[in-house]
Amino acid sequence: MPVAPLTLAGIERAAREQLPPEIWDFIEGGSGTERTAAANREMFGRHAFRPRTLVDVSVCTPAVDLLGTTLQLPVGIAPMAYHRLVHPDGETATARAAGKAGALLVAGIFASRTLEEIAAAATGPLWLQLYWLRRRDVLAALVERAEAAGFAALLLTVDAPRIGRRLRDLRNGFAVPPEIRAVNLDPDLMAASHRAGRGSSGIAEHAREQFDPTLTWADLGWLRERTRLPIVLKGVLTAEDARLAAEHGVDAVVVSNHGGRQLDGALPALAALPEVVDALPPHLPALLDGGVRGGADIALALALGARAVLVGRPAFWGLATGGEAGVSRVLDLLRDELEHTMALLGRPTAAHLDRTALAPWPL
Repeated sequence: MPVAPLTLAGIERAAREQLPPEIWDFIEGGSGTERTAAANREMFGRHAFRPRTLVDVSVCTPAVDLLGTTLQLPVGIAPMAYHRLVHPDGETATARAAGKAGALLVAGIFASRTLEEIAAAATGPLWLQLYWLRRRDVLAALVERAEAAGFAALLLTVDAPRIGRRLRDLRNGFAVPPEIRAVNLDPDLMAASHRAGRGSSGIAEHAREQFDPTLTWADLGWLRERTRLPIVLKGVLTAEDARLAAEHGVDAVVVSNHGGRQLDGALPALAALPEVVDALPPHLPALLDGGVRGGADIALALALGARAVLVGRPAFWGLATGGEAGVSRVLDLLRDELEHTMALLGRPTAAHLDRTALAPWPL
């Protein structure tokens, strides 16, 4: 019998062999030279662990509390559009796998399954991601549906007043295939995403049409007035914005550079994490999004102050190679590696993971 992949890298290789090149490029590509996308991974190598010995690690428990919910695994599936690009079950398969793992799922505004279908499949925490569209009536309707379906929080992506220059998509003339739709939005609103010519991208054209680049901190009040749900901001990379988020009543922030898909040359997410955490009041959690590829990475992020991490591309790799079972394999690997790291580090709970567990990697 063949041995199942032992790392996420093995699942990545299998997904690349299986997916059409233009779909692979859409998932994997960053913006510009992809310098930031690469740096998200490289930053993890700049830290070393300081293991403690003679600690009872017979049971290692990575569970954390996040916005009133316990995550048995301090991992969320990052918001990504169009899960049906890689598997016909789409977001419902991802939701089932996340629930079984005790992980969070953040469904994207451009999900290819309805909010109600995703909620029915989910047994764990479920958030809805939003981009700020020019049509505020559309946003208000989505918020109302999310509340009715049982979503537990809203995650607003704030680092995309326009879409980054994603050269792979431009070279491929990438557009969303007509049979894959963002089913929670009116087809007329999404039409541009299905059109692209040589040297253009349907994703970029759609963003130019529909994303509101005038969004400011003052607009958060409009969203707060329309929901009782916690509001999380994704795309915070500086202490200045962390302090403003706290001042404007945000409930959590995600330290993220959009997986290196927006401003090329932006800070790697892990590099920005300590200054964001230090700028936030103690009750306001920060999550890390960007470059997590193993359980040791999760331990490192938690030690630097993240309450949990989000993983994006690896979830798509699992979904592409095995549907629900493939996503479960990704999450199981992350759990096993995290608990293994905690045991050898002498840190049996997530609360024991702090900055004393780390040192700079010796040069």
